[in-house]
Amino acid sequence: MPATTVEYPLWAWAGFVVFIMLMLALDLGVFHRKSHVVKVKEAVTWCAVWFTLAMAFNGFVLWQHGPTDGAQWFASYLVELGLSVDNVFVFIIVFSFFKVAPEHQHRVLFWGIIGAALMRAVFILVGIELINRFEWVLMIFGAFLIYTGIKLALPKKEQDVDPEKNIAVRLFRRFFPVSPGYDGSRFFTRIDGRPVATPLFLVLLVIETTDVIFAIDSIPAVLGITKNGFIAFTSNIFAILGLRSMYFALSGVMNLFRFLSLGLAFILVFIGAKMIVAEWYHVGIGLSLGVIGGTLALAVVASLLFPEKEKRP
Repeated sequence: MPATTVEYPLWAWAGFVVFIMLMLALDLGVFHRKSHVVKVKEAVTWCAVWFTLAMAFNGFVLWQHGPTDGAQWFASYLVELGLSVDNVFVFIIVFSFFKVAPEHQHRVLFWGIIGAALMRAVFILVGIELINRFEWVLMIFGAFLIYTGIKLALPKKEQDVDPEKNIAVRLFRRFFPVSPGYDGSRFFTRIDGRPVATPLFLVLLVIETTDVIFAIDSIPAVLGITKNGFIAFTSNIFAILGLRSMYFALSGVMNLFRFLSLGLAFILVFIGAKMIVAEWYHVGIGLSLGVIGGTLALAVVASLLFPEKEKRP
């Protein structure tokens, strides 16, 4: 798989990081300075804002560095956006389990996604370095994606998910006291003068650690599209920054997308196979983008045309 045509200068990285920090400061410091319940209308508006910014940035990449980089950026963004839907399911389960008040959920997701962005940056840079040093790693990533895709396509048995069994939560409880109740939107508080964590911090801990698991799937998928660190990182960040708004907009209608898992499974298998055969046959970015975009569109349309029938009690 050939690398992208250009390497991005340090000022491009710095400019992107500064822009994201300004947007996040505006988000938390102005629009969400006071805790409140995020309504569907507000969430949809923010989804549109983040998508518009992402497409504007994609246009900048296309204008500055040509159609190859532009297409790779858009394909990487679509893959990460599709795979992020699984995160929404996790958010719903975790918030329900810990009984987090709706007005405090945005704060948890805000800090959770900042942590996720930092972890994704490390994973992407390490993954690219491994691929550049050891070409055979590409085949391992490809095989892992095919396995993940097949596993995602298989029917799943319904089971209860217990966030309290999360190993990070159990270790934290062993070494640091946790208050029995919440203290507004605070992650830490004091009881009898002693610092303690609130259950809201445990929620943040669960979200951060589960994102590591999701990154193990999504990062190899993005690296199957591009080996350019700037394209992989920026497309990934734009996708997960819109994840908070996606949660508030879709949390009540997630059951409508019944075929999305099958579509994502096919995309993972396709990218995995593309990585394995890359040494002998190069799959063009145009074909890759068509398969990814077409599969996601088909999965969404099929889900809306053939909704799942309600089960009888």
